[in-house]
Amino acid sequence: MRTERTCTWCEGDMPLTARAGAKTCSTRCRVALHRASKNVLPIELTTRDRWVRRSFTKVPLTIGDMPASSTDPRTWSSYKGASASSAGVGLGFVLSDVDDIVCIDLDHCLNPLTGRLAPWAAAIVRDAGTTYVEVSPSGDGLHIWGRADVRQGRRIRRPDGTAVEVYGTGRYIAMTGRRHGSCPSILADLSAVVSKFTA
Repeated sequence: MRTERTCTWCEGDMPLTARAGAKTCSTRCRVALHRASKNVLPIELTTRDRWVRRSFTKVPLTIGDMPASSTDPRTWSSYKGASASSAGVGLGFVLSDVDDIVCIDLDHCLNPLTGRLAPWAAAIVRDAGTTYVEVSPSGDGLHIWGRADVRQGRRIRRPDGTAVEVYGTGRYIAMTGRRHGSCPSILADLSAVVSKFTA
């Protein structure tokens, strides 16, 4: 006699045709579970219901493929829900004033062929210390994640045309899960680094 089983990913009922050892109810759930098992994202991010999908043009989307807002929590989802959605081309995390999670966005600082950082960006990454850093969707930028008190975002244009952006609320950041180097999956205190850009 068959016992009732549930999908490991979506927690829905397994189909009657599922083989005995199956853990997921569909190919979509199997792929999502596989991706999640390889996840390098900090738990401080994945346990917050502030996830959206993103379009190719970086417009935030709900998991139902409708426009989302970086200031409207009703359009956000759990990490699990956003990961399982096929809307858009990827994930995004919303920064909110309910906590002190921040992102420092470094534009055009990484050579995608060699992996070498521009000296100015290497100095910022070094100053950030032991924290989660990922390669941006463009492949030539970095997102440095951590904690600091940032109520007003700031964009600093460098003399060479590159930019450093610091955000803590009212924005969403496109996520790739592509860890830079051997950085850990934790969020460090970036207050000292952020103060250099927001002073």
